[in-house]
Parts: sequence; C-alpha cells; structure tokens
Amino acid sequence: MAQCEVCGNDYDKAFRVTVSGGDPRTFDSFECAIHALAPVCEYCSVKVIGHGVEADGHFYCCAHCATMAGAEGVADRA
Repeated sequence: MAQCEVCGNDYDKAFRVTVSGGDPRTFDSFECAIHALAPVCEYCSVKVIGHGVEADGHFYCCAHCATMAGAEGVADRA
C-alpha cells in the first residue's frame, strides 16, 4: 500500500502524479491531489479546478476575478 502525502491514509488504490519537471507525488483520492496541486485564484483564493484565466503572469479562477484584480481584456474560456 502507498501513503497519501496529504492525509496520510494508507490505501491499496493510491496513485502517483508527476508534474512536469517534478518528482512523483502520491495521493489516495482526487480530492487530496486537487488540494495539493491545484493553483489558487490570486483574487478570491478559490482552488482553480478548470481552465482558469491567466493575465499578466497571474492566475485567476475566472475573468470576473481577473478584471476585479485589474486585468484588462480577459474572457472566460467557453
């Protein structure tokens, strides 16, 4: 069994995720993987699970947050 790096659970169905240029990381659920790997909106601090919006080197959950943070000409991906 492998131990989840987030919650510490030993689980026979744990999986490993390797992010480009990084070491493999072990999780027991997608919930733990999201908690550890998902970026955070720089405006509202929500975990970005979808595409999000990148503007001027900053990452946001949506165009609304990007606009509220001062970005111009951004749109959600639809």
